Amino acid sequence: MIRVLVIALLLYFLYQFIFRFLIPVSRAAREMKSKMNEFQTQMQQQQGFGPQQQRPEPVKQNTPEPKGGDYIEFEEVK
Repeated sequence: MIRVLVIALLLYFLYQFIFRFLIPVSRAAREMKSKMNEFQTQMQQQQGFGPQQQRPEPVKQNTPEPKGGDYIEFEEVK
């Protein structure tokens, strides 16, 4: 008799745990993941990159490097 009562209580608590904790948490996680994907898509569209398009590689500008070391000559202003 007590064994059946304990099993029934355990099943009741397991049921409560699943339907009051696990399912709402999994729904919230799924919803948050979809919102993050939606936000990421919007940001890519605002920047001009669609989901199919690849980002262009940055173009290197040919800037002459200073010769003679790191010394920069300057005038003192009074």
